[in-house]
Amino acid sequence: MNKAAHFNIPYLCDMIHQDINRPFPQILYSCYVSRSREGEQFVKEHVFSYQLAGSLVMNDGDKEYTIKEGDFRFCKRNNLVKFVKYPPENGEYKAISIYLDQDTLRKFSMEYGYKSEKRVEGDAIINLPSDPLYKGYLDSLKPYDQIKQLGNEHLLSLKLKEAILVLLHTKPELKDVLFDFSEPDKMDLESFMLQNYHFNVELKRFAYLTGRSLATFKRDFDKIFHTTPSRWLQQRRLQEAHYLIKEKGKAPSDVYLDLGFEDLSHFSFAFKKTYGVAPSRI
Repeated sequence: MNKAAHFNIPYLCDMIHQDINRPFPQILYSCYVSRSREGEQFVKEHVFSYQLAGSLVMNDGDKEYTIKEGDFRFCKRNNLVKFVKYPPENGEYKAISIYLDQDTLRKFSMEYGYKSEKRVEGDAIINLPSDPLYKGYLDSLKPYDQIKQLGNEHLLSLKLKEAILVLLHTKPELKDVLFDFSEPDKMDLESFMLQNYHFNVELKRFAYLTGRSLATFKRDFDKIFHTTPSRWLQQRRLQEAHYLIKEKGKAPSDVYLDLGFEDLSHFSFAFKKTYGVAPSRI
């Protein structure tokens, strides 16, 4: 079973709160019983997470991060990541994530007077050193197993606020990350695309992350690459696939997801159309 499953076991299981006005859960607890290759994700909001069991390997296109059982992590918003979830032998992958959305953080900023003083670059994933406050916060969630039900919005709000306070107390420098509400600056489009072409996300995400509207992104893209983004992305991904299969001996099944193709059949069809031979025959 590769999809997230939610079981009625004692510790934080089935703990999902979905606000009908938000596109993502604010507190998510998930269990996986087999290896789960999730592919790509655009990290829209900051995420504070704890690895209960199993491990997680994440890659932002520049660096790989390995999160093991017992590790705490903070994922910064507006980043592209690939990730693979590994359950322990004969066990379940378990993790809990607290999503800190911009609306919550803006309200917190106004209430407590926190403001970002500078833009912080650096790693997309921050490993947080173990701290009793993190464990204490997670333990405090145990009585809130009914938080997913409508009518508990105030309880949810308090727990999100507590998560922010804990992070600020244990790692004060996160202030400049949490309360930076600016949008991505306009950046060098060519360099960005050459680094991130293998992420399978919508064009509007590429446009946003390069500091452009979709229309401006397409116009600038044509000036640089002299083709459309969709055509260039497929061509560049196929070129890399051909190199990895022919020169590095990789199997088609090992490369198609890493290069942004949604399924093996689509990859094989596009590859054969371009190179005149199926990738398995290279």
